[in-house]
Amino acid sequence: QVQLVESGGDLVRPGGSLRLSCVVSGSISRYYGMGWFRQAPGKQREQVASITNDEITNYADSVKGRFTISRDTAQNTVYLQMSSLKPEDTANYYCRTRTTVLSWGSWGQGTQVTVSS
Repeated sequence: QVQLVESGGDLVRPGGSLRLSCVVSGSISRYYGMGWFRQAPGKQREQVASITNDEITNYADSVKGRFTISRDTAQNTVYLQMSSLKPEDTANYYCRTRTTVLSWGSWGQGTQVTVSS
């Protein structure tokens, strides 16, 4: 069973930056891709960003131009660089494996990001 461990969440002021990391047990190259999701209190979990094995990236409109997803296959780690953070970015952030273009796999346990002054 693959394990995903997120880290990097913190309390940050509006306009600040954070980098989230997701370490995967085993090679991330065996998956179609990886993704980051988030869930705010009282809201549904939403996809934030994704990256394929061909390094094709995709972002939710709400984070385009502010967030960047990347990966390090040697470290089996996926990153989410977040900048110009807003209070509405406050959520628990999760990474997930993507097994095919239409299918997603395992979740991590999440890391909390709070944007507040």
